[in-house]
Amino acid sequence: MKKTILFFLFGLLTQLAFAQKEPVVMTINDKPVTKAEFLQIYTKNNPNPSFDKDSLDRYMQLFEVFKLKVAEAEALGYDTLPRLQKELEGYKKQLALPYLIDSVQNQAMVQEAYNRTATEVRCSHILIKLDPNASPKDTLAAYNRLLGLKARIEKGEDFASVAKSKLGSEDPSAVNNGGDLGYFTAFQMVYPFEEKAYTTPVGSVSEPFRTRFGYHILKVTDKRAARGTIKVAHLMISTGREASAETRQNAEKKINEIYDSLATGASWEKMVNAYSEDANSIKKSGELPAFGSGTSQRMVLEFEDAAFGLKRVGEFSKPVKTQYGYHIIKLIEWTPVKSYDLLRRELQAKVNKDERSKITQDSFVQKLKQQYNYAYKADKGLAWFEQQIDSTFFMGKWKASALKSNKTLFVLGGQKFKQQDFAKYVEKNFRTVRKDAPAVVVKQLYSQWEKNQILAYEEALLPAKYPAYKALVQEYHDGIILYEIMQDQVWNKAVKDTAGLRAFFMENRGKYVWSQRLDATIYECKDEHVAVQVYGMLVSADTVTSKEVLDVINKDSELNLKVRMNKFEVAQTPYLKDRNFTQGLNPVYSMDGKWYVVKVSAVLAPGPKEFNEAKGLATSDFQAYLEKKWLEALRLKHKIVINEDVLYQIGQ
Repeated sequence: MKKTILFFLFGLLTQLAFAQKEPVVMTINDKPVTKAEFLQIYTKNNPNPSFDKDSLDRYMQLFEVFKLKVAEAEALGYDTLPRLQKELEGYKKQLALPYLIDSVQNQAMVQEAYNRTATEVRCSHILIKLDPNASPKDTLAAYNRLLGLKARIEKGEDFASVAKSKLGSEDPSAVNNGGDLGYFTAFQMVYPFEEKAYTTPVGSVSEPFRTRFGYHILKVTDKRAARGTIKVAHLMISTGREASAETRQNAEKKINEIYDSLATGASWEKMVNAYSEDANSIKKSGELPAFGSGTSQRMVLEFEDAAFGLKRVGEFSKPVKTQYGYHIIKLIEWTPVKSYDLLRRELQAKVNKDERSKITQDSFVQKLKQQYNYAYKADKGLAWFEQQIDSTFFMGKWKASALKSNKTLFVLGGQKFKQQDFAKYVEKNFRTVRKDAPAVVVKQLYSQWEKNQILAYEEALLPAKYPAYKALVQEYHDGIILYEIMQDQVWNKAVKDTAGLRAFFMENRGKYVWSQRLDATIYECKDEHVAVQVYGMLVSADTVTSKEVLDVINKDSELNLKVRMNKFEVAQTPYLKDRNFTQGLNPVYSMDGKWYVVKVSAVLAPGPKEFNEAKGLATSDFQAYLEKKWLEALRLKHKIVINEDVLYQIGQ
């Protein structure tokens, strides 16, 4: 054991000695920033880095500002705030995960994930919901209920009928789909469900199995080669499940008109911007996240089938009906399943974040036990807990105040882990185990605690063992306190200091002015014929309203006319820019394939904006002003020295 500790200390001292010899590119308040630290951040923020003097000087200016703000945050104690310390601890746990796994088993799971990414499975399921901490009685009742449903299927009843029947599946979607989940691949279901789906033969019904949602049985209905990953855009006319028949008819009519326009050459981007009712994708011309093999994104079956049915980039589908409405789908990109070598890193990252990582952790803990000379000492120490656990435990009221001893429960790396530490864990973690006999409960709690302590022991050694991990933790540390101090010193300060903001606005009022504006109603028309109709209606009757015009013009098609009423800045509005408008009805004109009729209520001359009109822009400018003044003060408070000889050798 002494030899193990000596070797570890020697390795740590060697790393520390190396760090001391590492060239220093900058000091702030005499605290060194090494060449390696600067280079890591520089290359991370510059995927194609240049190491010429101008590029390094420009980035060093940004780096100085960053380090000044971090130094000020540390000087003010932001890194000691419990809330921020807790946030950093959460990030550290996530960053540590890839280092706390069995690498051999982990690679096997990456290979398994690839095999499943290349194969899609379709299945139906029946779910009986169950709380993760349900009692043994409730657990058995759910299990037996599912066995009863399975028995009905084995006697010849249709799986979908059983799923939809009274007291059948508790998955709400089963009423509509009979439990059919469509096709999926790796990472698109929780891992226990995925595992059962891929290991059950086609046509067979699985034995009951448990996930965090409850107990399931599933029937595999098909397996096929994966169709790859696809990216599409769509134009959607929404209906919703509760839409009336009239609403659905109008939506279908509208989507068909849009399809006809696209088929005769209308611009996809313009049609999406004008008519799509998917607010999340409209700004990207309808583009959706990639879905299919290797992604966690899934679409409803009708949508996926229509998308994968497209063969040429730019091709679009006929209208497709789903539970959400009507869609026209355009193919942007399709990629077949990539080779294992190309997908390995991506799959590795997903496995490390998935439930699979817990499985690899268990075998990793066993290896750590061997590495650090683990010794189990808990037989007598746990007996006290088995005797003391009672009904108050599951109410969260049990306390270990009667525990006077502090016997060793296990030893790892020469460090003793004792009863009092375990007692604190027991008091706080009553929700992590199911109701059972005290001996069973204590055994489960001890297993959890021991694993956590062993992993925490290894996690504490990670900064010394893995420089990349240490650098990442530092990056998150700096980012957290930097965000917080910017909130206090700049962003929120500008918003909360209303008197300061107003004073800043008055001092800089000449910046905040309106250019020429039109108080107008703008009629955007599909073609010249529609524009002439609109103009005719407006010129023949001064009192006609825009709604009355819309009702007439869009009687046969929703695509004919769009109306906007507002005060428009001429120079900032593309279809008004560089044109002369007068009060009243202006002549018809066209631009970019659209026709416009503009009725002007008033031509508003350039003039200053009022505070409320300029508040958004003024707030942004005030924030920039506050940051500039703050940085000037920080440069006087904190001493920065740049070692240019080291800086200009970076990349050599």
